Amino acid sequence: MAMDLAADVYETSAGFPKAEQFGLTSQMRRASVSVPANIAEGFGRAVPGSFAQFLRIAQGSLKELETLLMLAARVGLLAVRDADRMLDLCGEIGKMLGGLIRKVAASNATDR
Repeated sequence: MAMDLAADVYETSAGFPKAEQFGLTSQMRRASVSVPANIAEGFGRAVPGSFAQFLRIAQGSLKELETLLMLAARVGLLAVRDADRMLDLCGEIGKMLGGLIRKVAASNATDR
């Protein structure tokens, strides 16, 4: 789902004005890519507790993206329906990340 969200951000932001290439377009794309990238990087590490930390970073990037989506809609760069669709997806991903963080953290606590 995080990969789908990142692809959606790329497709949607392609229509932003050229003047936003180094502004909201870049920030939204970086934040959206950071979510699945940090999930993957954390999963790939073999250090105890590292996965949970990378999941928290992914969660922070997701919150950053939510803020950027709201701003893009507020200033008229993004249609409200597109922002709402992506924000709903952010909400679903956020719930999954929260559950996974709790599970991984609990697993790390019992492994000690």
